[in-house]
Amino acid sequence: MGPGRAAALIISLTVAAVACAPDGGEITEPRTAAEPTTSTTAPLPRRVLAFSGTTGFRHTSIPTAIATVRALGAEAGFDVDATEDPAAFTATNLARYGAVIFLLTSGDVLDATQQGAFEQHLSGGAGFVGVHSAADTEYEWPFYARTVGAQFARHPAPAPATVIVDDPTHPSTAHLPAQWKRTDEWYDFRTNPRGSVHVLLRLDESTYAGGGMGADHPISWCHAVDAGRAWYTGLGHGEDAYAEPLVRRHLLGGIEWALGGPGACGK
Repeated sequence: MGPGRAAALIISLTVAAVACAPDGGEITEPRTAAEPTTSTTAPLPRRVLAFSGTTGFRHTSIPTAIATVRALGAEAGFDVDATEDPAAFTATNLARYGAVIFLLTSGDVLDATQQGAFEQHLSGGAGFVGVHSAADTEYEWPFYARTVGAQFARHPAPAPATVIVDDPTHPSTAHLPAQWKRTDEWYDFRTNPRGSVHVLLRLDESTYAGGGMGADHPISWCHAVDAGRAWYTGLGHGEDAYAEPLVRRHLLGGIEWALGGPGACGK
């Protein structure tokens, strides 16, 4: 082959390689399957729905909890809509929200159609935040049971206890002392969720009376639900909890993570 034909062949092969590039750009090095690519997923809306519907026990701290979420949103730059109306759970309406907060809910609060809209929303990539009695909600709805992680069984009277930080790197716990002493109403759960969720906080049952879960007593956790994210905290029974700076930062970190913020949540 002469020099002219060889040069023409090289040019032809180069043009063909560029034309076959899957992203329309020039390939300068071989691309392997393991090479990370840029995500094209749109960010979640910076708006949350704080839902506090109840058909069981109703916490008197609900108005304070809503006011706290509104204040956190104003500080961190996300919008907050608060409602007790289950009619808010439609596919069209939920599409406006990056996360839904079950804020001190209780009992059976959604019908089958509303449940389906929530399942679609969360499975499609949105976030869930459960606060305290969110675990005392929708016992007969399997998807919700999986989302919240564990369901309420009983509790002793509110008491001081030591909370142990299992994960000191998550945005909802990174600010906390390794052993955090505070007072709340401490839930026992029907099952220990460890193994199905990533535990963030647990209780030291030796520091208060009436705990029934033993040496491993998770009280806050996170996990993936299909393409969505779920975060739960058992804290937040009384109004005084929402005045605690550490509790407020704990809640804010959970909301921001549920909205797609940084932070690992492995099992």
